[in-house]
Amino acid sequence: MRLARRRFIRASAAAALLSALAPLRSLAQPAPTARLVLLGTKGGPSLRDVLRVPSSNALIIGERTYIIDAGYGVSLRLTEKKIALPSIRAIYVTHHHSDHNLELGSLLYNMWANSATRPIEVYGPDGVDPLVRGYLEANRFDIETRIADEGRPDLRKMVDVHTYHEGRVMENDDVRVSALRNQHPPIVESYALKFEIKGGKTIVFSGDTAYFPPLAAFARDCDYLVHEVMYGPGLDRLVQRNPAAKTLMDHLRAAHTLTEDVGRIASAARAKNLVLTHLVPADDPAITEDDWTRGVRASYSGRIIVAKDLLEVPLT
Repeated sequence: MRLARRRFIRASAAAALLSALAPLRSLAQPAPTARLVLLGTKGGPSLRDVLRVPSSNALIIGERTYIIDAGYGVSLRLTEKKIALPSIRAIYVTHHHSDHNLELGSLLYNMWANSATRPIEVYGPDGVDPLVRGYLEANRFDIETRIADEGRPDLRKMVDVHTYHEGRVMENDDVRVSALRNQHPPIVESYALKFEIKGGKTIVFSGDTAYFPPLAAFARDCDYLVHEVMYGPGLDRLVQRNPAAKTLMDHLRAAHTLTEDVGRIASAARAKNLVLTHLVPADDPAITEDDWTRGVRASYSGRIIVAKDLLEVPLT
């Protein structure tokens, strides 16, 4: 009887020790491998070639993929990069300009057509729910036909849509996501998004915004600031091709950030790395990589990456 009692006490003590050590083992585990893939890096909805398509990004943490914006071409770019569509766990839309949300519905459909079976989370500002539901309703005939003919689950029941505002957006065991309302007139519900990878790096996406000093505080000490950029000297040539040149120029100057101001934001934020994307204008062959960085470098001394479609950035 005493022997059994001693064994019980030893077993209990061992269990308690293992329980106490569990958090330490968890802390010792390395952070999951993470990478950022710049899928679409062009500012604006027009398509002049296939070298750059509108805005989309993939943040890959371990085996899970998170999409930030879903401009036209996102499904193609994911396929080109051999990122499995069913690996997508959530899609985030920063605002409702078409170069950021036009392929949201099609991306959901393409995930489903490529055998996704898990719930799909969609996060966006006001208006995201009717955007998704409208697409699904417009494709009701095809969806219901494929459910009957191919035995697929009902896509309409797989998509979980969340409307977010400023503050905490979501958190899971991979990442914590928060939002800051930025300045992108005439759109009011336009946001920057911060992704804090558990045990890893912090990545901030500016979204589309004019020069907005509060963004620097939101992005303070981030590892990567992914910021839109506009090259001032290239605007004249851009608007010359547009019949509504005066209106377009007024919008661009009020709603986007010039290279010099991007540098000011990155410097004030103490960002370790700066990724220039959503390039405006993106399809002017006369603009060089030095042109994109020169104005930024006037006030920012960190590493600068000029985005190209399909460019992969290891988050080390």
